[in-house]
Amino acid sequence: MPALGPLGMIRWAWTQLTSMRTALFLLLLLAVAAVPGSLFPQRPANPAVVTQYLKDNPDTGPWLDRLQLFDVYSSVWFSAIYLLLFISLIGCVIPRARAHYRAMRSKPPRTPKRLSRLPEYGTLAIPAASGLTAASAVQEAAQMLRKRGYRVDVRDLDTDRPSVGAERGFAKEVGNLVFHTALIGVLFSIGVGGLFGYTGQKVVVEGESFVNTLVGYDSFTPGTSFSEDQLAPYSLTLDDFEARFDRESTTHYGQPLDFTASMTVKESPDAAEHTETLKVNSPLTIGGSRVYLVGNGYAPVVTVRDGEGNIALQGPVVSVPSDGMYTSLMVIKAPDAKPDQLGFVGFFLPTAMLDEQGVSYSGDPDPINPQLNLNAYYGDLGLDEGVPSNVYVLDTEDLTEINSRNLDAGGIVLGENQTYELPEGKGSITFDGIKRYAALDIHYDPAKIWVLVFAVLSLSGLAASLFLARRRVWVRTGTHPDGRIMVEYGLLARGEDQRLAGESAAVRSLLERQWLAGGSAVEDNGAGEASAPVSGQQHTDRDAVPGASAADSSAVTEKETGKDS
Repeated sequence: MPALGPLGMIRWAWTQLTSMRTALFLLLLLAVAAVPGSLFPQRPANPAVVTQYLKDNPDTGPWLDRLQLFDVYSSVWFSAIYLLLFISLIGCVIPRARAHYRAMRSKPPRTPKRLSRLPEYGTLAIPAASGLTAASAVQEAAQMLRKRGYRVDVRDLDTDRPSVGAERGFAKEVGNLVFHTALIGVLFSIGVGGLFGYTGQKVVVEGESFVNTLVGYDSFTPGTSFSEDQLAPYSLTLDDFEARFDRESTTHYGQPLDFTASMTVKESPDAAEHTETLKVNSPLTIGGSRVYLVGNGYAPVVTVRDGEGNIALQGPVVSVPSDGMYTSLMVIKAPDAKPDQLGFVGFFLPTAMLDEQGVSYSGDPDPINPQLNLNAYYGDLGLDEGVPSNVYVLDTEDLTEINSRNLDAGGIVLGENQTYELPEGKGSITFDGIKRYAALDIHYDPAKIWVLVFAVLSLSGLAASLFLARRRVWVRTGTHPDGRIMVEYGLLARGEDQRLAGESAAVRSLLERQWLAGGSAVEDNGAGEASAPVSGQQHTDRDAVPGASAADSSAVTEKETGKDS
């Protein structure tokens, strides 16, 4: 074979890329490429977990990072598959759309010479007294098929065997094209959302506010092309948080039933305030963003005084629930304490109780008997150098422990409104009260409405391509020597169509109602179950049909699949 040359190679590569087989392969490859995103921690979602994974796996971790397995969805190889699939779908859809447009504008295929070879075939004999001619019968048949949704083409009216060709079901291919076009729209919309959207998390304590600025978020994941100007200037204030637990069931006692956050919302600094209610699975829409309630817990209010008697820390401290009874881990850091910085780590119990071994635990999720159990440390907390650290973790490696169960001073146990004086004159800590907090997840996706629109279009197009059928019908007439008008018709489906026999029966019924409503003779070859022939008047002579032969009769018996030609 001759060499293709550079231009020929480009054409060959484009043909391969835009084939439906390649598109399906790329779609499967995209699904496979997304698997590592669920096997390895992803840096945009939780960078701290990725850092810990690299620390725990010093040999394999750096290699996985080089392969971008911690940034799968923004990696070069995942983006390449995504773009190739996008281009392949476009290359598939455009030529098919052009071909379908030409098919819709073209006339139905010419009438086959032997209709008896078609999968569905039937004949009728119209009495001579009806006054019809072969040409007028074909025109009436064309009108009936047109009313049934077919586009028709009458041909050979000036001959002794005129016919009409009819075709319908173009919506099937239209649905197929809509499905693939909408799939392109979904991919494009997801790409736009990934470029210009963002996701952030914020913990808001009762009485506190959140302003939609970058510094207001606890964690923030921007899109590739995100700009700070996209942040709408709204604010939220958590007025009250109510949790309702099961108090009636003996098997599910204490299980959460409902969480309700009452919030004061301002769309902009100059807008009027209004109250909104936020619930689980009932997000709040504000400034184009969706605010979801994803967590809650207790924030004990504490006051920490240093060794000089000054207030080093005062206010609510967020605790992290670890079980259904809201046994919550707590970390308190007081970097402003003097002469030594102070740190506390322990747990908060909403309803403190003692087991048989004298160990405290929480017996109820509501704050019936709140209690703080803490260990105290002093030293350098490592915050003065400006290195970011997890607020929920206290690194005690360089700290000196002054309170714990293992020391003579014992651990710190505080009830509400109680104060504990630290050993060695290091200061004191007071448990002032309790507040609740709500953990918010904030999403902004400018293309989400288009994802929905294209997804609905995709499903609609898929339904049309699956349930609609492409069918063709031909009707040919002729005049018998005794004056009767002999009619034969055949149906052919493009592809497999289990309902073609029903359509054949419907077409025969239309023809009989039009021409034989008075009970005139009918010739039936077995395809016309829609109406029974009159006893004693059924014609079985194949020679009665103009141009029919013994070969036709044999072909009808065999029900061979017909071809357009």
